[in-house]
Amino acid sequence: MDQPYTQETVDALVRRILRVDDVTLGTPKQNYLIRYRGRIFHEDTAAAYDQLTEYLKPYALMPLFRLEGGRHVVLIIPRLAQPKPSNPRVNLLLFILTLLSVLISGALYGLQEPLPANWLEAAWVLVKSGLPFAITMIVVLGAHEFGHYLAGRFHGVHVTLPYFIPMPLSPFGTMGAFINMKEPPKNRRQLLDIGLAGPIAGVVVAIPALLIGLYQSTLNPLPAGPQANGFSLEGNSILYLALKYIVYGKLLPAPPDFGGISPVLFWLRYFFTGQPLPYGGLDVLIGPVAFAAWAGLLVTGLNLIPAGQLDGGHLLYVLFGRETSRKIFPFVLAGMVALGFFWSGWWLWALLLFFLFGRSFAEPLDQITPLDTRRKVFGAVGLVLFFLTFTPVPLLLIP
Repeated sequence: MDQPYTQETVDALVRRILRVDDVTLGTPKQNYLIRYRGRIFHEDTAAAYDQLTEYLKPYALMPLFRLEGGRHVVLIIPRLAQPKPSNPRVNLLLFILTLLSVLISGALYGLQEPLPANWLEAAWVLVKSGLPFAITMIVVLGAHEFGHYLAGRFHGVHVTLPYFIPMPLSPFGTMGAFINMKEPPKNRRQLLDIGLAGPIAGVVVAIPALLIGLYQSTLNPLPAGPQANGFSLEGNSILYLALKYIVYGKLLPAPPDFGGISPVLFWLRYFFTGQPLPYGGLDVLIGPVAFAAWAGLLVTGLNLIPAGQLDGGHLLYVLFGRETSRKIFPFVLAGMVALGFFWSGWWLWALLLFFLFGRSFAEPLDQITPLDTRRKVFGAVGLVLFFLTFTPVPLLLIP
């Protein structure tokens, strides 16, 4: 049973870990009961946070650690309510619907034979042609989301099982998946682990799947000019270009010539703009497995965009702080608007980030504890992964 507290009681507990310079009583508008400013005695501020949390637990209170003008700030707030358990049947239903949706998309992409007249035989042909794409897509997305989930559970943070999002009759059959953190992470170390575990797990699965898919695919000549029946080319990330080079020994799509400019300038222009269209060149016609794995890399790059609630937003926040993240956000939006002239989908992304999930951050309870050396390296890996997987022009339409 929770015990009543007095300010004197809380003062005595806080002074065990903090050299107090001043004390301020809070108001409901300020969202804290008492504020203490000073300097934490312990070098290990994470241990100090755990210690004070245990001291305050009998009084239904908890601390927040903040930095303010170079000083340590301890805010005392009422203990957060325990998150309510989720209903796993919702996760299961969405997973089944997404599996059916990606199976249909995979069948439409991979169907290479006419359908039999018998509807049972036709259904089997559709399932058989859709399975390679569907399995690859679900496994890559699942690895990404369960990376988040398992990291959250390891740190004792309440996270939901993945919610897969079906999107029938779309190229991928899904809008991806997400988990929900039902409580704030304790510190930046936990936030980094949870935020980056997903992209890294997804890429670890996507790379071998993409290599297998590329070996199953074929090189084909591109049309010499505009065609009556248009088609599309998947966009390039640095990682995707490298994997195609490993399999085929060429940077693809290979143009018939470089238009009188150096190959380096040609590829820089093509990478960021998709122009000029590679008429008469050579490219790989990727099969269902490669297409699904490529989509997994695309999703990884999108999630690592350094903004707000995205995985990349968590990474930027823990490495450089809230103020730097806010200063960078307008440049991220400006970059998306500029890229939108080469792929209009970036304008939708800019709107989503601006209005929905780009300007707020998953702020840890303890914002004083710094990243350790291992996690700084881990964060640097995340930044490199963003640059390797980001696709400036995800889709090229060849008229």
